[in-house]
Amino acid sequence: MPDTSSPPWRDARAFGAAIALALAALSGAAALAWQVLWTAQLSAGLGHEIIAVLAVLAAFFGGIALGAQALGRRIAASRWPGRWYAGLEAAIAAWGLVLTATLAPLMARTAGLIGAEPSATWHWSVAFAVPLILLLPATAAMGATLPALERQLRGQRVSLGAVYSANTFGAVCAVLLTVFLLIPAWGLRETAWLCATTNGLCALLAWRLWGARPVSDTEATPPVSPESAMQPSPEAAQPTGHRLAPARLTVLLLATGTLGIGYEVLAVRVLSQVTENTVYSYAVMLAVYLMGTAAGAAIHQRLRPGTRSGEGLLADLLGLLAAAMLLAGASLWWADVLCAWPARWIESPWLAALAGEALAATAALLAPTLVMGALFTHLCTRAQAGGWPLGRALAINTVGAALAPILIGLWLVPALGARAVLAGLVLGYGLLMPRAHWRRMVFWVPAGSALALAVAGAPLRFIEVPEGGRLLTHRDGMMAAVSVVEDAEGIARLHINNRIQEGSSASGLIELRLAHLPLLMHAAPSRALFLGLGTGFTARAAAQDPALRVEAVELLPEVVEAAARFAPKRTPGGADGDAGAFPLRPIVADARRFVQAGGPQYDVIVADLFHPARNGAGALYTVEQFAAVRDRLAPGGLFCQWLAVHQMSLQTLRSIVGAFLQVYPEGLAVLASNSLDTPVVGLIGRPGGNRLDPTALNRRIARAPAGLQRSLAMAQLTDSFALPGSVLAGPAALRRFAGTARVNTDDQPRVVHDAPWDTYDPQSTPRQRLLALVAELQPDARELLRDAGGEPAARLQAYWESRRRYLEIGATVRLSPDPAAMLEQLQAPLLDLLRHSPDFRPAHDPLLALARAIEPTDAALAQSLQAELQAIRARRAPELRPTPPSSNTPQRMIPTP
Repeated sequence: MPDTSSPPWRDARAFGAAIALALAALSGAAALAWQVLWTAQLSAGLGHEIIAVLAVLAAFFGGIALGAQALGRRIAASRWPGRWYAGLEAAIAAWGLVLTATLAPLMARTAGLIGAEPSATWHWSVAFAVPLILLLPATAAMGATLPALERQLRGQRVSLGAVYSANTFGAVCAVLLTVFLLIPAWGLRETAWLCATTNGLCALLAWRLWGARPVSDTEATPPVSPESAMQPSPEAAQPTGHRLAPARLTVLLLATGTLGIGYEVLAVRVLSQVTENTVYSYAVMLAVYLMGTAAGAAIHQRLRPGTRSGEGLLADLLGLLAAAMLLAGASLWWADVLCAWPARWIESPWLAALAGEALAATAALLAPTLVMGALFTHLCTRAQAGGWPLGRALAINTVGAALAPILIGLWLVPALGARAVLAGLVLGYGLLMPRAHWRRMVFWVPAGSALALAVAGAPLRFIEVPEGGRLLTHRDGMMAAVSVVEDAEGIARLHINNRIQEGSSASGLIELRLAHLPLLMHAAPSRALFLGLGTGFTARAAAQDPALRVEAVELLPEVVEAAARFAPKRTPGGADGDAGAFPLRPIVADARRFVQAGGPQYDVIVADLFHPARNGAGALYTVEQFAAVRDRLAPGGLFCQWLAVHQMSLQTLRSIVGAFLQVYPEGLAVLASNSLDTPVVGLIGRPGGNRLDPTALNRRIARAPAGLQRSLAMAQLTDSFALPGSVLAGPAALRRFAGTARVNTDDQPRVVHDAPWDTYDPQSTPRQRLLALVAELQPDARELLRDAGGEPAARLQAYWESRRRYLEIGATVRLSPDPAAMLEQLQAPLLDLLRHSPDFRPAHDPLLALARAIEPTDAALAQSLQAELQAIRARRAPELRPTPPSSNTPQRMIPTP
């Protein structure tokens, strides 16, 4: 019986091909991991503005295109492509290590070079030139690795589709491993060392395999296309009538690159309205996109020749891609349903959330990218068969990809909306088909459907409008969708990517205190900077001080536009609609870049409540950012970083506190309000010390102008104990709280990678975190007061203890619309608090309000309670008595919502 096993030479060839494809996968993995790392490092200096985003993409795409074009022909003509590949991988490793050591300081200087408020021309020029120049040696080498690998493996009968598929599959693994595992565990620097090691290993293996083995002239013959694979000779691979003209091939490669990446930009923009927009959300979407292209390239190499001509197969692929994009694009209208679907059968909240994001991304991206991978491989194969080096085809396609974010994200989506752009992309693929096929069903079905979609389809946007409410404004901006939604009671709220932001037209005590608490801690501020505008309520509250110049930095221009809707109709001391009564100057810029760019100094800088889980927000809580803010403070200046405890775990808070204390070792913490469900903590840093002087604080309040006095009364800050009583912890308590938590830095981005898990699967409620925080952080008057002795210190210590117990009581209260029922719950415990601290107004005011509310039905109880409150109030020292509450001061019950 004859031996049917494979001959040894065939097994050796198969083993060599497997090793070569593994190299391709490792090469792709390292390249994508470098891209993730460099993007994070570049954003530290360039910021997260649309200019910076486009500049980083252009640097990667441009460098790859230049490398593929400049080196592709030389590699195609060389008999030593294996050596070329080894040298390219070694160059990437070497330059990657150089950038690892130098990119951080270079980015800090780049921010200064751009300036705080540059002209558009200068900003665009620097933002595009710097990353392109810095990354060019590595990205150019990356662009040439695929042509070198394909040239070397051609003689081993490994198709371009297999090489491209393996390379892209490696990138899929890299984006998931890097984002989910490596950076959270090791940080950027150590992950960079792993990438360089991977490139070095590829170089060594390639030199070992191919360094002494040139390719023969036979191996240099371009591969045949799938539809001509059975032709007897290479010359017959592309019949003359079926070859693509160079001009048409150029158009196809350029246009498919633009349309393909353009669809990715569009899909990500739409999905960002229903996903959590964490670093993991974008990693999942990118992985799905890459997986689809890898699978498409793998499918292409298995295509068998049929009766269709080269133009026929090309037309079929283009038509199929248009149809796939139309069907997958239709899933975007149900992206919110798809995101929520896995939660029905997956018990783990974080797993259900990630599965939902993956499902929505798969529905929107997988089918089109499958065809994109096959189409790209097909075009490159035909280009090679026509005598083109692979590098040229890759370069043209990459240039098209580089144009997509500008064309789609910057211009078309804001101008036309996502629905019209989707229709245009589908139609674009149809128009690329040969004219002879325009009358076939493969053209007019997707084309006609796209036109119908553009004319009659529903807007491709997600906005949660409450029952009885209405949408006031909506803008598809360059980076996000911004809406203002009004509820049935007429309260307007700001939405960014369909998420309600802090603040509304009903904003009150908390937003006022976010402005006034840090400003009052400065003796005489003349210039203040707010990082983050939102509705503008907080910054406008600060601007009520006529002696204070207020500036506010906001990343999204659409938010600045929307904030005008939240401006009060009548300003204190001004006429209706008199914007001049509030000298607030909004600046459209990335907060981090603006601060690091240098410029004027400020007496007070206040950082808003940035949601820590949102991709990019974690960079605003790093040691480097806090140090840059310190450098922008005038002598005696003060910095306040507000933190939404309801949006982060205590572990994330520890990481931020640890970073803050590295820059402001004498920092202290304050509690913005007594809200149990939306607790906000502020970290106060003042270079040189943070000792409090209650007497000076009282003078500061007493000398405030009339309009500012009214605002302070609404914020419940006219009480002489209110401001020092808001202190939550001094530096010693904060150091104990931070403990051994890993500090959030640019190299160790703890917040970026830890905070999303708090969003996906919170392990505690906001009130549980607040109570644990208050129990752990015990302020000490001896540490915090300038004069730590005497009665004021003892009374303040009692005030802090009453606040702690007050919050514990609030957590047990059952809200009721009946004042008598509320009084039955609150009278005894709140009176105990007042006996311990007669100065604790948050317990006094609710009891007084309840006494007045029940007076018509139970006059005896009301009079008895008022008399007891009067007696307790008389125990206060005259100089420490609070200002009587004004009629418009809100009386807060427990618990405050």
